[in-house]
Amino acid sequence: MRLNKFLQAAGVASRRKADELIKAGRVKVNDRPATEPWREVDPARDRVVVDDRPVSLLPDKHYLKLYKPRGVTSTLADPHAERTLAEFVPPGRRLFPVGRLDRDSEGLVLLTDDGELAYFLTHPRFGVVKRYRVELDRPLRREELARLRRGIQLEDGPFSPKVLKVERREVELELAEGRKREIRRGFSALGYRVVRLVRLSIGPLELGELRPGQVVPLSREELRALRKLIADLRGA
Repeated sequence: MRLNKFLQAAGVASRRKADELIKAGRVKVNDRPATEPWREVDPARDRVVVDDRPVSLLPDKHYLKLYKPRGVTSTLADPHAERTLAEFVPPGRRLFPVGRLDRDSEGLVLLTDDGELAYFLTHPRFGVVKRYRVELDRPLRREELARLRRGIQLEDGPFSPKVLKVERREVELELAEGRKREIRRGFSALGYRVVRLVRLSIGPLELGELRPGQVVPLSREELRALRKLIADLRGA
């Protein structure tokens, strides 16, 4: 298969854009720069990377969305955890969770073996938005809401969510990053305790009507939306 056709088939770019990537020296085959779009590659044997990211035509990728219940540690193996994500992974599958969701939180988790997808969804450079519903120990006062909207400086950087909705003790917000326990620490800095935290979406993926502990494959529409997002991020 010609290299430019391979990149098109892998969803990296259009044929014309693939030619430009190759001529610009951004593509390597077996760790050597490839500058000729018509070069032949074997998808089963050759290692192709674009901007140091592996590109593959392997079709056997798996994508599941899970409503992670509260009390489950977001790892596949932890000798100190009572429950892990391993109990939700089908036998024989080597899937991993995309992004962080601490043990006391619940909601949407994507399980996959697609490392490239995970890279785009989690790398801070791309700023993929996640949406959360936060329940506080008491109603959020107007003064603290104003501070939240201005942003709060934490020890590891600013906490600057986009506040979508406030209904007494419940706050719905969006974040384009996911530092460790960031939401809990941000509200703690305001003097509030988070009593429940639910992740509602990751990019175009929605928790929807899933129930705690339920795992379902992504629909064709969800996969199509993810691929469009990745294509847009590649071109950004």
